[in-house]
Amino acid sequence: MKVLQLLPELNEGGVERGTAELSREFVKQGLTSIVISKGGKLVEQIEKEGGQHICLDVCSKNPFTLPYRIFKLRQQLRALAPDVVHARSRIPAWMTYFANRALGIPFVTTVHGLNSVSRYSEIMTKGDRVITVSEVVRDYVLKHYSVAEGKIRVIQRGVDTQFFNPEHVDSHFIEQFKAQYDLNNKFIVSSVGRITWLKDFETFIKAIAIAKEKIPNITALIVGGIREDKQDYFNSLKDLARKHGVEQQIIFTGSQSKVAEVYALSDLTVNASLKMGNIGRTVVESLAMNTPTIATTYEGLTNLVEDGVNGYLIKTQDPDDLANKIVAVSQGRFKQIRETLNPDYTLDTMVRQTLAVYREVANKE
Repeated sequence: MKVLQLLPELNEGGVERGTAELSREFVKQGLTSIVISKGGKLVEQIEKEGGQHICLDVCSKNPFTLPYRIFKLRQQLRALAPDVVHARSRIPAWMTYFANRALGIPFVTTVHGLNSVSRYSEIMTKGDRVITVSEVVRDYVLKHYSVAEGKIRVIQRGVDTQFFNPEHVDSHFIEQFKAQYDLNNKFIVSSVGRITWLKDFETFIKAIAIAKEKIPNITALIVGGIREDKQDYFNSLKDLARKHGVEQQIIFTGSQSKVAEVYALSDLTVNASLKMGNIGRTVVESLAMNTPTIATTYEGLTNLVEDGVNGYLIKTQDPDDLANKIVAVSQGRFKQIRETLNPDYTLDTMVRQTLAVYREVANKE
């Protein structure tokens, strides 16, 4: 089977890393794996692990260049003749929808979150099969769009538990990293994710300022890259840290390739995301690394984080609640956190279920 995945770019983030991991696993199982994107840091990894990457701008929202880019994508689809095309974001999905009209290649989309309800977002429901990353997202799609429930498949975000394994960390990197940022003898709280307002780093920074009163040695890491169009937002976060007197406690590390080691050296991770942080990829990765996690949740969500067992749930945009939970973790003892990870959230499960969807659509006629 020849599989083509499309996403805007391949730098960092859960969708990007998930795409790269799936590509690797597809190759292991004898599939031909192709990824189309504008490019990025993960291209080298995909190609090194046996996948093929084709650079094409399926990222830009510029309407004037869109017809030409759709034409170029149609040429690629004809030449590649994949058995399945899988779009993981809205612009690639729109481009595939039009490029594929005359070709009729089986088409799969993945809805990764609670996107704004609009004609623009509706394209993610146009696949022959629509994958959602949770039951909550499935119900959201069914509520707001005219889509047959029978073509939706729920596949949770899966994490490679061999890679994210406390026994496989690079101890030398951890020593160097802690020395670089003066982290020895500190209570380390990390929030992993690209610099974007959806991650609500404002609440994280304010909570660190509050928690500092009871945890004098607290240090917070914000681990994620900064796109050029997010530079102003990044500067506003630095200003916020100065305003609350924690500019020395908040460290922006930028993107890190050894993210498993970041989880391992952290005493706690936080996902304050404005939308369903509790099933975010960083939550699964942190739990796999035996690190307690604090996360936001959403009504109806099956929570990975259990209060007092492997971390705590928090209210969205509530610095006081987050600060209190950070203090609670600093005083508590969490054991065998990795064992609390639901097997539905592993890479093996995600690969198996995704391939089942591909086989459905590829053989549907």
